Amino acid sequence: MEKTELDQTRAPIYEALEKFREMRVVPFDVPGHKHGKGNPELTNFLGEKCVGVDVNSMKPLDNLCHPISVIREAELLAADAFGASHAFLMVGGTTSSVQSMVLSTCKQGDKIILPRNVHRSVINSLVLCGAIPVYVNPDVDRRLGISLGMSRDHVRKAIDENPDAVAVLVNNPTYYGICSDLRAIVKMAHDAGMLCLADEAHGTHFYFGENMPVSAMRAGADMAAVSMHKSGGSLTQSSLLLIGSNVSERHVRQIINLTQTTSGSYLLMSSLDISRRNLALRGKEIFRKVVEMAEYAREEINAIGGYYAYGREMINGDSVFDFDPTKLSVHTRDIGLAGIEVYDILRDEYDIQIEFGDIGNVLAYLSIGDRMQDLERLVSAMAEIRRRYKKAPDGLLSQEYIDPEVVCSPQSAFYSKKKSIPLQDSAGFVCSEFVMCYPPGIPILAPGERITSDIIDYIQYAKAKGCSMTGSEDPNINNINVLV
Repeated sequence: MEKTELDQTRAPIYEALEKFREMRVVPFDVPGHKHGKGNPELTNFLGEKCVGVDVNSMKPLDNLCHPISVIREAELLAADAFGASHAFLMVGGTTSSVQSMVLSTCKQGDKIILPRNVHRSVINSLVLCGAIPVYVNPDVDRRLGISLGMSRDHVRKAIDENPDAVAVLVNNPTYYGICSDLRAIVKMAHDAGMLCLADEAHGTHFYFGENMPVSAMRAGADMAAVSMHKSGGSLTQSSLLLIGSNVSERHVRQIINLTQTTSGSYLLMSSLDISRRNLALRGKEIFRKVVEMAEYAREEINAIGGYYAYGREMINGDSVFDFDPTKLSVHTRDIGLAGIEVYDILRDEYDIQIEFGDIGNVLAYLSIGDRMQDLERLVSAMAEIRRRYKKAPDGLLSQEYIDPEVVCSPQSAFYSKKKSIPLQDSAGFVCSEFVMCYPPGIPILAPGERITSDIIDYIQYAKAKGCSMTGSEDPNINNINVLV
């Protein structure tokens, strides 16, 4: 296309919707609320402008399944802004981006090399396609109780031992802000004839901020799933799937259309369009401010005493090759409180909602909408929590990651004959479902893994501390499904 067609000041989906609104079209199509007239309560709640552009695909507005006009233009602008060969607008969250990425790469029986501390959407993809995971167990920071990135030697060993694997998947970054040596891993994968995939659910800002860890596309990765709704400012459930030059756009489109809705939300798509424009035009300035706020908060929280807000001092050149400077991850165990306990106190007593708390850490997610006065309120609340609740850390667990024993593939375990037994009696059995704290959505147990007494202790401890447990048929996780 001509250069003028890649003008980042454009937002073609938004522009088309504005033009459509002016046309005052009489709707004899779906959705049934007919521009809000049929559901006045919804219209009062969301506003006439919002429901007025909650419309169906039509020629002037293009079609997400096979875009040829305004959606196609928005994809090309997104690809240009992110430095990708092509970008797909995704309306099923980054879960759908991750699943499409894996399903585009793997088929039944294929091996894929990946860290075990992946989001459940990755392992869900393996359940769907029947690929075999080859886990690279990440290094662990024993003090913080968190998993780190994949070391180069561990990735090299996995590639050498599994030369028939089709891809290597990398978190860039992890939920806690930790990055592996992505450029080196991309080169190792490509040298072995494998693709490199990146879960960049928490890395949108890498493409626009200054002095950030390297983005997947810049590192030469073949595909990346990017959560624009996290640090990018678009509406919840909107995402991007980026591909490099080694991947077929047409093939990926076919894979996306296997699972993604045929009724793509124009609210979500227009939010991607507008947010991409905002980041392309103002991203450097925006994320410079976010980094400044995060650095201020780290200094203030560390000055309280008892907490440890960690940052770039953790970089070791390998398993912590880089650190996301926007992340405000704080270790809480030294004040005698699990992260989930601090999380609950902040919400219940201070009206502050942070992203998540696990058994040893909390994460406050900073992005383009945060203000310094809000951060000061968070810091003040954390200082008061320490003063009011500090106690000896006796009896607190610190281990956040337990190496799994993989007995069979996730797909085989998920669809095999199973039975439900009490969790406390399940040691030695093979799990057939997921168990995780959400957020962050990293499975404690995944289908096909051996249940151990350490895992049972961890689950029961997390439940007792108040973690939100999901993934299993039994919502209380008193029972667990195992292979017969």
